[in-house]
Amino acid sequence: MKAVTEREGSVQPATRKKKKKGFWATFKEQKILYGMSLPFIIVVFIFSYLPIWGWLMAFQSYKPGRSVFEQKWVGFDHFVALFTDEKFYLVLRNTLAMSFMGLIVGFTIPILFAVLLNELRGSVFKRTVQTISYLPHFVSWVVVAGIVTKMLSVDGGAVNQLLMWLGIIDQPIQFMAQGSWFWYIVTGSDLWKEMGWNAIIYLAAISGIDQEQFEAAKVDGASRIRQIWHITIPSIAPTIAILLIMSIGHLISIGFEKQFLLGNPLVVDYSEVLDLYALNYGLGMGRFSFGTAIGMFNSIVSIILLLVANGVFKKFTKQSIM
Repeated sequence: MKAVTEREGSVQPATRKKKKKGFWATFKEQKILYGMSLPFIIVVFIFSYLPIWGWLMAFQSYKPGRSVFEQKWVGFDHFVALFTDEKFYLVLRNTLAMSFMGLIVGFTIPILFAVLLNELRGSVFKRTVQTISYLPHFVSWVVVAGIVTKMLSVDGGAVNQLLMWLGIIDQPIQFMAQGSWFWYIVTGSDLWKEMGWNAIIYLAAISGIDQEQFEAAKVDGASRIRQIWHITIPSIAPTIAILLIMSIGHLISIGFEKQFLLGNPLVVDYSEVLDLYALNYGLGMGRFSFGTAIGMFNSIVSIILLLVANGVFKKFTKQSIM
C-alpha cells in the first residue's frame, strides 16, 4: 500500500495542468521578439489607425483652415445624401461587378496556373515560364493601360487585325468605346498583370507538400490527375481558404487605377467605381466631408465582409485568419 501511494503521489504533480503564464511573464521571456515587432506596430498605428480620426469629417461640413472643433456638425446628412444619390447605386453596381469578376477569374486561374506549372518536369523551362509570368506585376498600370489601349485600337490594333485575318469580323471593333466590354477588359488586364505574382504563394505551398505522398500514390497506380485532385489541392486548401477570406474582405475596395486609366467619357457609366466616385465628387468638387463619407462606407463594408467570410469559413472549413 505504501509503494502504491508513493507512486500515485509521484504521478499526480506531473498530470497537473500547467498554469497559463501572464502577459508580463511572457513579455519578459520574449522581450526581444516584442522589441523587434514594435517598429512595425508603430508604423501600422500611424498609417492605419491614426487616420481614423479623420472620419469625424463625415459628420461635419468641413471647411479647410479650421480646427476640428470649429467645424459645423451636420450629423448623418452626408450619408443621407450619399444613399439618395442615384449615381451612387450605379457606381456600386460597377464596383461589385468588377470585384466579383476579378475574384472569380483572378483567384481561380492563379491556382490552376500554379498547379500546372508545378507539374512541369523541365526545371529550366519551368523557371523561365514562372519568371515571364510574374514580370508584368512590376509594370506600372500606366504602361499596362497604354499597352491594352494600343492592342485594342481600331487603328492597327493587334486584336482587331487578328480577328479580321481569321475572318471573324469584317470591320474593326471599338472595344474601348463600348461599355459592355469594359468590365471584361479590366478583368483580363488585371489577370495578365497579376496572375504570375499571385501564383507564387501557391507554388510555395505546393513545394511544402511531403513528396512521400506522391511516391505512395504512384505505387498505388494513381495518375497525375488523381495526385493533383487527392494530394495537391487538399494540401494547399488552407492557403486557398485564407487568401479567399482576405480577397472577400477587399471586394468593395478595388482601387481606381485600372478604371481611371482604361476608362473614357464613352464608358463612364461602366468604369466609375466607388473610389473614383469619392475622388470626383469629394476632392474634385471640394466636398471633403462627402468624400470622407464614401471612404467610411467602403471601410465599414469591407470590415463586415471580412468578418462574415471569416466566420463562415471558420464554421464550415475550420480555417480562419482570426
